[in-house]
Amino acid sequence: MKRIVVAGGGASGMMAAIAAAGGGCEVTLLERNEKLGKKIYITGKGRCNLTNDCEIEDFLDNVFENRSFAYSSIYALDQHALLGMLSEGGLETKTERGNRVFPVSDHASDVTKALTRLLEQRGVNVVLNTRVRSILSQDGRVTGVTDYDGRTWEAEAVILACGGRSYPATGSDGSGYMLASEAGHRITDTCPGLCGMVTAQSWPADLAGLSLRNVSVTLWQRGRKVRTEFGEMLFTHKGVSGPVILTLSCLYDVKQEAYLTLDLKPALDEGKLDKRILRDFSEMHLKDFGNSLGKLFPASLASKVALLSGIPLDKKVSHISAQERKNLVDTIKNLRLDIKEPGGFSEAIITRGGVDVREVDPSTLSSRKLSGLYIAGEMLALHGFTGGFNLQLAFSTGYLAGISAAD
Repeated sequence: MKRIVVAGGGASGMMAAIAAAGGGCEVTLLERNEKLGKKIYITGKGRCNLTNDCEIEDFLDNVFENRSFAYSSIYALDQHALLGMLSEGGLETKTERGNRVFPVSDHASDVTKALTRLLEQRGVNVVLNTRVRSILSQDGRVTGVTDYDGRTWEAEAVILACGGRSYPATGSDGSGYMLASEAGHRITDTCPGLCGMVTAQSWPADLAGLSLRNVSVTLWQRGRKVRTEFGEMLFTHKGVSGPVILTLSCLYDVKQEAYLTLDLKPALDEGKLDKRILRDFSEMHLKDFGNSLGKLFPASLASKVALLSGIPLDKKVSHISAQERKNLVDTIKNLRLDIKEPGGFSEAIITRGGVDVREVDPSTLSSRKLSGLYIAGEMLALHGFTGGFNLQLAFSTGYLAGISAAD
């Protein structure tokens, strides 16, 4: 019976072990933490958005990093096959807005429980509190691994599924990259992804906690528009976050100067917005300008927009000139925030970058550097936008690596 060792007990590692054991192999799953699926427990704010039930082509359109590499993995285990497998493990699911799939219970722990049942059913040997130290090989082929307790685990195939660098408290501290590197793999530059952005301007801290629903945010890089997102955003103590910002963070090149422009009233073009402001001003012509934007924005944002417009706050609205009004419209429609850096790995949902996919066979996820080695999950430079796409990629790559290693 072929022996396989899986390093890492997250989404991709558990799926890899399930798939390999289903192929009739003797599988040992080594997990450094005291329990499996530690990162799964915190995904989707504890609810676990485990996949996205859209058409496959739509799914692939939401893979922003090395999209073409994902084809074989997604077709090996698509969303429907995943949900069928989890159903075998006792998980009931529901689909919500945007085709996002969650456990019916809204408990991420139920996803891990379902995967654990499948591991047990297939006879996988799960060993907790065990961290892989090195990959053993001879004559260009894997022979097993060693752990930090000095034990050797012999195997004809090894699957690395150690995660990236995001949420390091869950065990994803980037150490898996070291194992891949020692096996000869190139690691592309890594940085936080699906995270908030730290701004050069400090004023967002004054609005920390304020969430805006219907705003339009555009990312600019080297003077060119990269992408515009519409939806919800949040001001934080360090800058901005929220769904639209998380998406744009995936396209931000940390090596280039970049900035965001916020359209706080995207439903109104500049002409209509100017007429709206004129109407409000006519109803409060005796008021100071600093107290005149309450009908347009929440109080804290209204005072901040007034300040950023450059119009004296104590100026009566009846005395505001057409040029000043134009400046106000421009502030509302094109509020600029310079990006200092992405939020840290401690808050990032994913790690952008990772094992260079050119050194991994996309049809099997086998290493092109070391025979018998397979790499899956977030370790790969393969990532998607928010909405369940990244967990599906983890499950799909884990599954493909597992059945390939068992072949």
